[in-house]
Parts: sequence; structure tokens; C-alpha cells
Amino acid sequence: MTVVHGPEQIAAVLRGMADDPEVCGELVGAARSQSPELSRLAEEATRSHVAAMIRAAGPWFTALERPGAVEEQDFTAALLLGADRAVQGVAVTSVLRGVQAALARASEIAVDRCRGAGVPDRVLLSVVLRLQEYGNAVERHVVHGYRAAEHEAPRAMGALRTRLLRRILLGEVTPHAQELAQAGIRSDAAGRYHCLAAIPARRRSLRSAHAVTGTVDGHLAGLCPRPPGADEIAPDALVVVAPAAALSQLPARYRLCVRAVELGREQGMRGLYDVTDFAARLALAEQPLLGSLLSGRFLGELDPANEFHRQLALTARAFLDNGRRLDQTAAALFTHPNTVRYRLGRLRQITAAPLADGAPGPMDGLHWWWALTSWLDSPGPAPRD
Repeated sequence: MTVVHGPEQIAAVLRGMADDPEVCGELVGAARSQSPELSRLAEEATRSHVAAMIRAAGPWFTALERPGAVEEQDFTAALLLGADRAVQGVAVTSVLRGVQAALARASEIAVDRCRGAGVPDRVLLSVVLRLQEYGNAVERHVVHGYRAAEHEAPRAMGALRTRLLRRILLGEVTPHAQELAQAGIRSDAAGRYHCLAAIPARRRSLRSAHAVTGTVDGHLAGLCPRPPGADEIAPDALVVVAPAAALSQLPARYRLCVRAVELGREQGMRGLYDVTDFAARLALAEQPLLGSLLSGRFLGELDPANEFHRQLALTARAFLDNGRRLDQTAAALFTHPNTVRYRLGRLRQITAAPLADGAPGPMDGLHWWWALTSWLDSPGPAPRD
């Protein structure tokens, strides 16, 4: 039987190399050995590109039999490799050193395997030349992908970070450490990060160099190894930060931050807060019916349409917010302590409930605060014609 040594047999050798994890690992090692910058990246960041480029070399050989078919070759893997390295900040010279080292080693392995398959030496010379042509084309496309990514880098990086934030904060697939590094998410927090939500949903709301931010479902979301400082918050922004936790625990904490930001926006709040500052508000917001029942119990005699009654309720809540201190309450309301005392007295006359007398327990104070907040937040009756 006559054995034909043609392009298909060489393409089969190359396909076998692409499917061989040991060969791919050896080529990755060759690239990393020639480029210190690449050696700092995880091997998996290069392995998939290497396998794809070797596999694409097979069609290159068969295409050479058809005039004009070379231009139709798929160099997507080379383009993506260049783009990825640009986003990662690896210098193009380091990228090319690694690519050239891997291609040279791939050529050596291909020649050895072809010889082992019985390909004669006179054919091997053609194999080497064609592999060299393929390598040159790969290098051109790597550079093209790198330069294209440089022009799109700010937009591409922003999109990358937003995708990762969605995956982390909304409880989707947890990214690998390498993906976090590509997005600029530092790993110096022992795997624990603070998540945050902010309004307005714009990047200048938060100017922290440590935070990776992006717009997620209408909110400015962020991830950082340490919480931002008050001087890093825009004057008109509200930022709510959760205590540090592992990535798997962040979705539940982020939901609390988003809810807290929404509650804070309704109340016109600004500045930097820990999510625990909203603990009572968050808990009470989840039970509106109980708040309504408490309002009916303590404040049933108040008329929501009466402005004086609303003034009494506002004063009573400020009194509780300021530790039942007349002087601090008066300062917060820009009025006199005697005015605060008078309003609290009138509230007691109308409701027959002792807000300021004695030393009520913490639960009594919480119930009063909840009743007042629920009453003040509820819409009054529609005006009559």
C-alpha cells in the first residue's frame, strides 16, 4: 500500500498537538520563559489561545492548495491573545517574545511528529517553511489585536469591570482570580472585599483609587479591599458600604446596600454610610403592615391632613433621633427647647400616649420611632372638592 504524505496528514499532526495538553503546556512554558511579564500571569490565561492557534495551523496547510484561500484563515485566537495582553497591560514587545518562543517550539515538535509519522525529509522542508509563514501571520494578527484593544482600552476595561461586578454582586458565576486581576480588582485583602452602592449612578460620585466601579441595574456598584474615605465621596452623592466579606457572601450584602441607598434617596440623604447605619430602616421597611398598625395604635388621633399634627410628629421623631435631648432636638429643628417641650406636650394631649415621660425601654422607643416614621411616610387623605 502506498502512503501519501500530503497536507491532510500534516494537518492531522497539528490537530493532535492542539489536543495534547502536554504539548500546550510545553508551549505555554516556552512563552513564559522568554517573557517575565507573561510569567506573572496564570498559565490558563495563555493555554486556550495556544491550543486554538495550533488547531488553526492545520487549515492553513490545506488552504495552501487552493489559490486565494489563505486570506480566509481564522486568526481570531491571535487577535484575542493580543487584545487580552493589551488589557492586562503587558508590553507588546514582551507579548511578541512569548509568541515567537511558542511558535519556534511548536515548529520543532511538529517536525519531530511528522518525521515520526514517516514524512520524508524533502517534505519536512516545506513544512518548516509553511509553519514559518503561518507564524508570521500569527504575529501580525497578535499585534493588530493588541493595537485595536489599545484604542478601545478605556471602554473595553469599563465593560469588563461591569460584567465582573454583575457576576459577583448579583450572585452569578464567581470569576477566577485571574479575571479579577484583569479588571484591576486587587487581591491584597485576603479574599475579602467591601461592596458598595451609590447614587447618582455616575463614576465621579466616588473617586477612590481602590474601588472598581460600574453601573449595575441603574446603581453605581463598587468593590474594594478597603472602604472609601469621606473625602472620596462627591458632595451630592450617597454611598453605602457593607463590611468586608468573601466573594460568595457579597450578593446578599450588596442587596442591602442597594435598598439602603434607595431609602436614603427618599429621605434626601448624602454622604458616606455603613450599611448597618440603615439597620433599623431596612428592617422596618420590610414590614410596612406592622408600621401601619403601630401608627394606628400610637397616633390614631392625629390627622395626616393637618399640618400642625405633622409638625408634632416630626418633632417627636427628631426627639427620639437625638437621644430624647431637648437641647439637641431644638438645635436640629432650629427652634427653642421650650418649643420642643410644648409640641411634645400637645402630642401627648392629642394621642394620650406618654412619649417623653419616664424611662421607657429600648423596644418602646423603637416602636414609637417606627410608628412616627410610618405615619409621616404615609400619604395623607386626598383633598376634598
